[in-house]
Amino acid sequence: MPAAPDDRQLLAQSAAGNRAAFGELVERHAASVFQYARWIVGNDTDAEDVLQQTFLAAWTAAADARADGGARPWLVGIARRFALKLNARRGESRARERSFEELGLEELGAQAGFGDERHTPEVVAVALEERECLAGALAALESEERELLVLRDLQGLAGTEVAALLGIGIAAQKSRLHRARLRLAIEVRRRMGSEAPQ
Repeated sequence: MPAAPDDRQLLAQSAAGNRAAFGELVERHAASVFQYARWIVGNDTDAEDVLQQTFLAAWTAAADARADGGARPWLVGIARRFALKLNARRGESRARERSFEELGLEELGAQAGFGDERHTPEVVAVALEERECLAGALAALESEERELLVLRDLQGLAGTEVAALLGIGIAAQKSRLHRARLRLAIEVRRRMGSEAPQ
């Protein structure tokens, strides 16, 4: 069985008009791009818009892609531009909203894991508390700190990729990342009620 094509091959095939190759590229990276966009724009609806705009732009720019280390950093860079434009248009202070009203009770129950012993109400409550704590702590950070943490720690991009994406040097990226991680730890401790005395 032949090896699956790498991202550079898929991009070259996409640039030549191969929709199946582009579909494979989308399948490989859509979840990662969506997750990044979700953290930056704050809700699923806007993240979906960013995702669609990203892949439309990627399709038209596939011939110009710089993807030596894979397509993900290039795609996240495109998503970043759309997400930042969206945040600037709506103002980052807009309330972040998420609605489950259109889902039926059965679908909500299935998504909540009802009937799965690994998702007892107690386990779910603890997980939700931890997730809310982390999400709240991330939301409290400056947007530049939050983006840096999302790119490095959630997306797993290399320091050199993040530095290039943000247009800063590697030393600055390391310094800012360290500061952002410390600020996140402080925010988590505040939310857990264990802030150190000052």
